[in-house]
Amino acid sequence: MSKIKVIFLIFPHIHLMDLAGPDQVFLEAIGYDAPYEIVYCCLENNIQSSALLPFGDLQHYKNVAIESHDILIIPGSELSYFQSIAFKAQHDLFDWLRDCANRNVTICSVCSGAFALAQSGILDGKQCTTHWKRTKELQSLYPKTQVIENVLFTEDKNILTSAGIASGIDLALYLVEKQQGEWFAHKVAREMVVYNRRSGHHKQQSELLAFRNHIHAGVHAVQDFLQEHLDKKSSLDDLAEIANMSTRNFTRVFKKETQLTVNEYITILRKEKINQLSANRDLSRAEIASRCGLASERHLQRLMK
Repeated sequence: MSKIKVIFLIFPHIHLMDLAGPDQVFLEAIGYDAPYEIVYCCLENNIQSSALLPFGDLQHYKNVAIESHDILIIPGSELSYFQSIAFKAQHDLFDWLRDCANRNVTICSVCSGAFALAQSGILDGKQCTTHWKRTKELQSLYPKTQVIENVLFTEDKNILTSAGIASGIDLALYLVEKQQGEWFAHKVAREMVVYNRRSGHHKQQSELLAFRNHIHAGVHAVQDFLQEHLDKKSSLDDLAEIANMSTRNFTRVFKKETQLTVNEYITILRKEKINQLSANRDLSRAEIASRCGLASERHLQRLMK
């Protein structure tokens, strides 16, 4: 599988969290063997972050070979930079951004990075957002945009914009989920100790993930095992051993952390898996039942009722 380049375009006075949050998401995804390659580029060298952290030499954005399946992310910088005469005179940059958009490159902004995209014109007629302090200003300066307030991020075709700071993590996890699947994105989120996944409208991506908002390592280990071995039967003793607890203590702790019994949780897992597999018309009901650890089609039908 060819690598997907995740390209961070670094501007002067960049906000470190806007860069570090999404960057860490893709780094963790690479740790789980996702086909990403992280690339950094710039408009000019010898730049500093808004906190005065200096950056080393980075390649110029024009030297980055960017393909239609790649991801370009513009983290936020001090708004005064994006509103400066020097930035607004970067016509080659804006042509490059428009070319990327026209070639269906996935283009994302974090926080004030939306102002850079708006200046290039690629947000004209598109839904977008930025930090809540700046949404009205973005709409006023760029009236052709459709600025959405009170959302974490927006998606309009291949252009995504996020509200800023921590919401850049939510946006990056969303991209990983779209490309690698919900369970993979959950593993990345858990690695980052982000237990409460949020969508653009601040809802859980899946009802299932609502039962993962705890930090008990033993219970998480059991939930991971059940997710990955749903087609096999496991006794309470087996699961307690995975959690490194006695059976009695395990059942008590599992209920305390998830508000469900183990059997109730397995039922929810199976229902979600059935819904996912049912979208594949090549699978028979018997095959779906088998993959979900059910004895027969009749058991599957009874469970769904």
